[in-house]
Amino acid sequence: MTDNIYQDLTQLGGKGETPASPEEAVLETVPNPQAGTDYLVRFTCPEFTSLCPVTGQPDFAHLVIDYVPGGKLVESKSLKLYLTSFRNHGGFHEDCTVSIAQNIIEAAAPKWIRIGGYWYPRGGIPIDVFYQSGEPPEGVWIPDQGVEPYRGRG
Repeated sequence: MTDNIYQDLTQLGGKGETPASPEEAVLETVPNPQAGTDYLVRFTCPEFTSLCPVTGQPDFAHLVIDYVPGGKLVESKSLKLYLTSFRNHGGFHEDCTVSIAQNIIEAAAPKWIRIGGYWYPRGGIPIDVFYQSGEPPEGVWIPDQGVEPYRGRG
């Protein structure tokens, strides 16, 4: 292969320092070798953390990110480092969840994206946040995100 589509990646294969904030993080992309085919990519982050912007207490979520790529794919290590950068970021559940989707849109211009932020309760209230960019492309299999609603002890 004479054209290495991975040559511009700066994080994959390296030490991978956690960015200090989501604003400093870089979501890297690579050309989609299957750009002529619509298909779904799913990233699952069951141990996402951020901070409450008021109390500084940690918040935890199970994130499920589904997207139909266009001409670019999100490189998974850069996504991992980006998501990890939220551990010291103060933001409400809604802002964190929607910002993640918007930053993926900015970096990769997917044909469609949805994110489910299944936040664990703090103060007795679980908050689930969902964002979707519009209707998914016709014919793409979109499985259920597979995360049960919070039920507590039963």
